[in-house]
Amino acid sequence: MAMAIGVLDLQGAVREHVWALKRLDVEARRVKRSADLAGLAGLIVPGGESTTIGMLAQEYGLIAAVRAEATQGMAVMGTCAGLILLAKTVAGREQPTFGLMNIIAKRNAFGRQRESFEAPLSVPALGADPVPAVFIRAPYIEAVGHGVAVLGTYQDKIVLARQANCLASAFHPELTQDLRLHQYFLEVAAGTR
Repeated sequence: MAMAIGVLDLQGAVREHVWALKRLDVEARRVKRSADLAGLAGLIVPGGESTTIGMLAQEYGLIAAVRAEATQGMAVMGTCAGLILLAKTVAGREQPTFGLMNIIAKRNAFGRQRESFEAPLSVPALGADPVPAVFIRAPYIEAVGHGVAVLGTYQDKIVLARQANCLASAFHPELTQDLRLHQYFLEVAAGTR
């Protein structure tokens, strides 16, 4: 049976993640309700507005459902706002999160929309070639706790980390042609990495 990966479809860059998964020949399912999580090997929490996504996820019962599935082994990747939603703590804010990673996320850490940028990023876990990283009102990880591996930094700020079956990226891999981070996530979801 082929692996299926969900993309949380409440707000944000859903279509772009679905497209990336299809390019990797993986079944992509849009997730709007907790019942949509059934049978998924992984879930991508896309970029967008973290407060809105968190409030909708809470309203639709997805916070508890995603936590439960992740505890049972479902892999979860958060990009940009998704990184914030995976954090146990958001610096200076109270907002609903999935709380799956021992990280402190700092919102809009690189500035406002006009300060958005693209930069080559060294990510040894993805190979020798730099990863094109698109940062849009991006967060970063202010601090990591027990069990978190830092996979990538930009200007001494943590922008990519993994804890067990969870992966948090401050940048938008779905907005480039480079599929290595999605491929890495598929390997995490399959239990081969």
